[in-house]
Amino acid sequence: MAEVKVGDKIPSVIMAEGLQDFGKQEVDIAELIAGKKVAIFGVPGAFTPGCSKSHLPSFIEAQDELKAKGVEMTICIATNDSYVMEAWGRTSGGTAAGIRFLSDSEAGLTKALGLLIDSPMLPRTKRFSLIAEDGVVTHYFSSAEQSSDTWAPAVLSKL
Repeated sequence: MAEVKVGDKIPSVIMAEGLQDFGKQEVDIAELIAGKKVAIFGVPGAFTPGCSKSHLPSFIEAQDELKAKGVEMTICIATNDSYVMEAWGRTSGGTAAGIRFLSDSEAGLTKALGLLIDSPMLPRTKRFSLIAEDGVVTHYFSSAEQSSDTWAPAVLSKL
């Protein structure tokens, strides 16, 4: 599958948010972002060094600036299960900053966006960021050259 590009529509994919025993919800990402301007970023794995030290913190720190530029919601996705995503959001301060942490444990969105990393352990998401308005990608940031191309400052510079 070809990698996502500007003009593509975010597909309807069911993802998970929260803890199963404490209000875990199934979330259709297309429905969640309909009618909104959103920032979505994907990481290879929760709690991994680059994701925890650079990518996620850049979006935590940028929440006010993103909102000032019209971004109504920031979403982090990874192929980790919802327990891991909930814990990462809670312990990193990301959830408190207003970021939604969605589990793409079956890699449905990752595959649909053409961002699958084949791994012997489990499918992983290529590092990326995008802006979508009413479900349509308006800006796409790839990590093909540098991981930092997907961090919040790069996103903010194009808004």
